[in-house]
Amino acid sequence: MVLLRPQTAFFALGIILGTITAAAHCSKFACSPSEVLRISQGVCHKLPDISFSSWRFSQPTLLQIFPVDAERRNYVRQVRNALFSLVSPTPLRRPPRAVAFSADALQLLDLSSGIATQDQLFLDVAAGNSLVADSQPFAHRYGGHQFGSWSGQLGDGRAHYLGQYVNRYSDPWEVQLKGSGRTPYSRHGDGRAVLRSSVREFLASEAMYHLGIPTSRAASLVVSNDPIMRDKFYDGHPEREPAGVVMRLAPSWFRIGSLELMHVNREFDTLKSTVDFVIDHYFPSLKHSQDKYLDFFSAVVDATTAMVAQWQGVGFAHGVCNTDNFSLLSLTIDYGPFGFLDKYDPSFVPNTSDDEGLYQFQRQPEAAKFNLRQLWTAMGTLFNDSRRSFAVLSKFDNIFHEKYVVVMQRKLGLLGEEDGDWRLVVQLLDMMQTMFADHTMSWRELSEISKADLLESNFSEEMWALPKLSEHDEWPAWRVAYIQRLDKQVDSHDDTDDLRRQRMISTNPRYVLRNYMAENAIRRAASGHYSEVQKLHKVLQEPFQRQVSNALLCLGGCVDGW
Repeated sequence: MVLLRPQTAFFALGIILGTITAAAHCSKFACSPSEVLRISQGVCHKLPDISFSSWRFSQPTLLQIFPVDAERRNYVRQVRNALFSLVSPTPLRRPPRAVAFSADALQLLDLSSGIATQDQLFLDVAAGNSLVADSQPFAHRYGGHQFGSWSGQLGDGRAHYLGQYVNRYSDPWEVQLKGSGRTPYSRHGDGRAVLRSSVREFLASEAMYHLGIPTSRAASLVVSNDPIMRDKFYDGHPEREPAGVVMRLAPSWFRIGSLELMHVNREFDTLKSTVDFVIDHYFPSLKHSQDKYLDFFSAVVDATTAMVAQWQGVGFAHGVCNTDNFSLLSLTIDYGPFGFLDKYDPSFVPNTSDDEGLYQFQRQPEAAKFNLRQLWTAMGTLFNDSRRSFAVLSKFDNIFHEKYVVVMQRKLGLLGEEDGDWRLVVQLLDMMQTMFADHTMSWRELSEISKADLLESNFSEEMWALPKLSEHDEWPAWRVAYIQRLDKQVDSHDDTDDLRRQRMISTNPRYVLRNYMAENAIRRAASGHYSEVQKLHKVLQEPFQRQVSNALLCLGGCVDGW
């Protein structure tokens, strides 16, 4: 089994343009857009023609590999010497209804979209009301540092692991339900999620995937009128909200916090077997390394750093960068109070409970470094030489800077590396901050404008972000320096302005999941109208493509055509 990460947006356009014929040929085989790479390699396989009633999880299960809690009763408790506790989802009392599904994500399970829309058994399983035959649901025990402090045992407090499915490409996908009821790790919670948070998780998971950022996936979203009490504004006035359940997928749900709790509890044998399992199944090239634990740690540091650099590039703030929310596979997981930047504000904090701004946008790299330090501590008994492993961690700042520079060079359409590139980035971001410029559209309009028009600050009528940015006193000098940099690569890389714009358009999205878009979809869904969720999901599946029919998604101040 091999971990496959989403292709980056930078390479996606070239791949798509180069495989149109193959994609058309494979369309009858139900190849999703997420399988473009496979199509280009000629390995698109037809979906199995099966009913959901005959669909099964794969064997062996994690329950046959790792220690399982001997207690079978479902009550909140401290669990020792076990990774998992057997516990079934709690059925919803009122009939579930389908809100949305992701055809792309379903195909990872070899399931067609028709099953999601027509099969009652699938709906019941997605709601937690029924189980796939032979499924043994469980909750995962883990700990974590939350907002910088050790919180002890945490675990899946409102999520149930249903099983692992190995698809027609031999890719493993672990299936979870979130919002499916209480578990031994629910602490003071009711184990439920409300429609509001479930819509956000569903849309964010799929939006991040289509932005080319490593992430868990969301296959389906269902709702029920079961009344769930939530204090939405933390002001002491809880209100009833409908329940929501998301079926989400990841190659693995192991987190940094998974290892931390084993280390704190001195469960060193289980810790070692867990790391060995992750290496064997998701980092197979390291299996026979002479210092595989050091190499594994290095790989996690590298991949996590790359993931956070991509967050910063697209303007994504996770909101809760705790160690229990950081994946060992460097996937973006656990979408809670996240947010995408509107105006460029480095101090943006999407989480209203983060009073000190510990996880503000600009501090996410620092949070990632802290989390990796906790991983280093948890793995301490496995390293042959702690100094060598710490040396890897000590390079974090340099590694992040290198990866972030590459992300920003791509956003600027630059080829190669010149001494002044970082200065161009810093100056542009400073201007955006001073002018309260829109983050997404400033980059996007810079991608769309021709070099000739940029030289003259000749903006089209539909542009609104760049004209505002151009009011900055430093804009004329920055514009000239940027154009001079672009001119250099015409000769050195045989570049053209059309190629530059194509690269930038495939890197800088036109659409991200802005908060007001999500809130509008949530309000409509709460009243029983799910079309807005579905429409927004469709928009976010093609974030780099101009979608004129969706002009109403525009922020105030811009014009039709956005």
